Amino acid sequence: MFASATFFGLMAFCAKLASARLSGSQVAMIRFAIGLLPPLLITRYRNAALTFQRFDLLIYRGFFGGMAVLFYFLAIEHTSVGVATLLNYTAPLFSGVFSMLFIGEKISPKVLIPMPVALTGIFLVVHAHARPEDILGFGRWELLGLCSALCSGVAVTAMRAARRGENSWAVYTSFCLFGVFVTSPFAIATWKSPLRDEWFALIATSLLAIAAQLLLTFTLRWVDAMTVGVISQLAVIVSMFLGARFLNETINMMAAIGALLTIGGVVGVVYVTSLSKRVVAAEEVAPES
Repeated sequence: MFASATFFGLMAFCAKLASARLSGSQVAMIRFAIGLLPPLLITRYRNAALTFQRFDLLIYRGFFGGMAVLFYFLAIEHTSVGVATLLNYTAPLFSGVFSMLFIGEKISPKVLIPMPVALTGIFLVVHAHARPEDILGFGRWELLGLCSALCSGVAVTAMRAARRGENSWAVYTSFCLFGVFVTSPFAIATWKSPLRDEWFALIATSLLAIAAQLLLTFTLRWVDAMTVGVISQLAVIVSMFLGARFLNETINMMAAIGALLTIGGVVGVVYVTSLSKRVVAAEEVAPES
């Protein structure tokens, strides 16, 4: 899980490098297209991807996951990589609610304590980077970053439900396949032929995404929600550090305090929701293929 979170942070940084000239939607589509290569080229993985029980859940996971990445990469293109990643990683604020509504997980009223902390942190972070025309610090790209978190919350909920009866390759392939469908209209409309250096960034983004996504999909079967939610926030720290170190992205005091409040609030929400999370029975989990 530590490796997955670190790879996701590195992926965001590479996506920012690639989107200096290319559109975020083009970077996202190439990321998904390269991600499809393992199940397309390797027979064992392809057979596993074609073995599934709940195709409807795989559709939900793929579609909303694709939308989440599209919005996320557009936010990366137009805002700092640290802010975009922070907004995207508020997804547990939404996935907890969706898990309660759609897959029967109970949420404790205590969640009302850390959630306002996270929301306050979000406000401070976006306000620290606000432009004069923004409303309460939120421009359209920051709002897209929040939309990526909302869509990610739906996708993660579907993925958790799907992992009760699906192998990791079926879940992963649906994510990449529907991701290509979702991003391709926007990518084609803004397409620019990548230069050599941009191909390096695109390939790095894609390979890091493959490794991170497969590790995440696998660990969701074995690791509890609390552990996943806490460790995944490492991606925010990694992306913020790389953005500040190599891209001269500013992290002032307000942004730093806001980031700490947001991460702490998200971790608190994950902790409270994990207290009432039901234990998944062994027979609900399919063997790995």
